Amino acid sequence: MDFRTLFTQLSVFFLKLNRNQRIVIAVTTVTVIAFLVFLMLYTSGRTKEEGYKVLFDNLSSSDAALVIEQLKKDGIDYKLGGNNVIEVPQEVVYQERINIASLGIPKDSQVGFELFDTQEFGATSFDQQIKFLRALEGELSRTIAALAPIEKATVHLALPKKSVFVSKDIKPTASVILELKQSRVLSRKQISGIKNLVSSAVTELNSDEVSVVNSDGESLGDDDDVTASDEMAKIQMRYRSKMERTYEEKIVKVLAPFIGSNERVVAKVTINFDFSQKHSTQETFDPENVVRSEQVLEEKREGFKPKEIGGVPGAVSNIGPVEGLEGRETKEKYEKNTQTTNYEISKITSNTKGEFATIRRITAAVVVDGRYAPGKNEDGTESGKMVYVALDESEINAISNLVRQSIGINKARGDDISVTNFQFKSTMALMTPPGKYEYLINSMERYFGPVAPFMKYLVVFLILFIMYKKMVIPFSERMLEVTKAEEDMEKPVLDFGDEDEEDLLGKVNEMRKKVEGQLGIGENFNEDELKYEVLIEKLRTMFEDRPEEIAVLLATLLQKEYEMKDGASS
Repeated sequence: MDFRTLFTQLSVFFLKLNRNQRIVIAVTTVTVIAFLVFLMLYTSGRTKEEGYKVLFDNLSSSDAALVIEQLKKDGIDYKLGGNNVIEVPQEVVYQERINIASLGIPKDSQVGFELFDTQEFGATSFDQQIKFLRALEGELSRTIAALAPIEKATVHLALPKKSVFVSKDIKPTASVILELKQSRVLSRKQISGIKNLVSSAVTELNSDEVSVVNSDGESLGDDDDVTASDEMAKIQMRYRSKMERTYEEKIVKVLAPFIGSNERVVAKVTINFDFSQKHSTQETFDPENVVRSEQVLEEKREGFKPKEIGGVPGAVSNIGPVEGLEGRETKEKYEKNTQTTNYEISKITSNTKGEFATIRRITAAVVVDGRYAPGKNEDGTESGKMVYVALDESEINAISNLVRQSIGINKARGDDISVTNFQFKSTMALMTPPGKYEYLINSMERYFGPVAPFMKYLVVFLILFIMYKKMVIPFSERMLEVTKAEEDMEKPVLDFGDEDEEDLLGKVNEMRKKVEGQLGIGENFNEDELKYEVLIEKLRTMFEDRPEEIAVLLATLLQKEYEMKDGASS
């Protein structure tokens, strides 16, 4: 592309314009350029503001000061947020993080087993032991600090030397310092878990030898009665607060549809619990006996009674019975029956454990808002203001019954409930009809609030559309009119088109004969004179129809002729 020729053509085009057209072009160009510059600056400013990422967070005050000092030396912009959070532009965050970490900043961060990534020449065994101790403490601190309730953790280990004598062997111990997050509390299970975590990571370390304290110096996880009672009291208070909040939400949910909204009902419930747990064991015996086992033993024997040998000691008595004595034998019969029956006594043993908490008494206080009706003037017309109307006694009783049923009020237990009707000032402010200006603002916020992020793009589009319709299109039309007029003047008078020569000659001869016949022209016809007369008539018609454009054209031709003469003379 020949820029010189293009510039020359633009210059000639600009010189052909009148003063008003030049002013319009200049104003339009400046406006468009200014608007584009504004968009570029606005977008770059937003990008610069939003393009920040976290460099370091949760730094100590000393480390934060060192990081900021280094950023100032490097000429890096930064933003300081809460909890010593430092943000830098996102395109330099990783490079700057590496540069600062190479300087040993932050200094208060725990180190782990990365200490052994680099080996020191000439390091003694004592140095290696100290590095191992630091690495182990750092790893445990990082692990504990990763737990949800923990903000910061520090672990100290005491690892005694091994002794060849069992009686002189000392077990290792550990201490843990915890900094909890705001409004967070550790339970006994969590403390026990931290102790087991530390003891499992150190050889021969018992969980009982791990001491845990918080940032206030209070010991955590001790099994003494004071600590146990304190933790139990906290658990009981949380349980009581949770139950009271549940009852209050029940009351609000029941009354809100009738009163109007949740903001027009206030409920406070107090519950007295009995946290004493009772354990009982009960044994019940069944009076109905059940046979468990039965045993029957029966013995029978039948025969003669053994012979009895008597008399004077001698041969006969020593030899035994002799014949002739059978008639004196007696016959014997023996029977014995034994029956044993065992009965089972049925017994039922039941262990009963009492509930964690038993409700002693419930007291509830409920405050509800009244109704609002349009106010009236003395003549009976509406005043445009809302008037508060208190609830009657029947409505109050109905609300009391609803509350009793919703939370289970028991009069025998001594439960009590109070329902009161008051005017809520916040509701009265909402009931007051807004003015015209407030109504307009509220309407705009209601309708345009959801699309507010897209409004800026819509405004830019509207501005560009208005500029296009009001400036670009009219200017283009004016330019096209000037160009068309110039083309009409520069176009030859007798222009027959680009048809074939034979057809063109035939048509021209036919038209010529026809014109000559209509005009009464004979053989002495002069074509040049006719062209001249036609051209004069054409110019006269153009001067009469478009005098302004002809004047502009003549002025342009004179100006060009003047410039050409001036250039030739120079």
